Amino acid sequence: MIAVVGHRDLSNRTLELVEAELRTRLERLAEGAAALVRAGSGLPLVFGRAARETGRKLTVLLPAQGVVPAPLPEPDRLAAGELLVLAEQVRLLAFDPADRDACVGADERLVKESGTLFAVWDGSHSNGRDATAHLVAFARTRGIPVEVVWPEGSVREPA
Repeated sequence: MIAVVGHRDLSNRTLELVEAELRTRLERLAEGAAALVRAGSGLPLVFGRAARETGRKLTVLLPAQGVVPAPLPEPDRLAAGELLVLAEQVRLLAFDPADRDACVGADERLVKESGTLFAVWDGSHSNGRDATAHLVAFARTRGIPVEVVWPEGSVREPA
């Protein structure tokens, strides 16, 4: 299973660069490895598109309250809809998408299930908003190979 984590504050141009780079890297990996992503806008959506364009089966994790999907934050709803169309499989994962710590916990579970992790990461340390560095360290301590993806020209949006 190939999963992705990364910054949520990527510029539109950076998302285009990242999608192209993810597509290239997915094409190089062993055939048959499926892709896994947590539903959301930005990086999850471009990873889902790249996965399907390269013939990968896509599993999308949706937040759940018990046995029903939880409402996503408004900015993620349209992207989640597209991801559901791209998905071969959808799984519910109990967490509150409005709670940062719950989202980090969900991402940790996603990382644990992966055999390869793509980290769209500029190398910065984790802070109160962004946990990408934490997730990279989390994967590495578990022996999960991490490929850092940060194409030349990539930028993050100012806070």
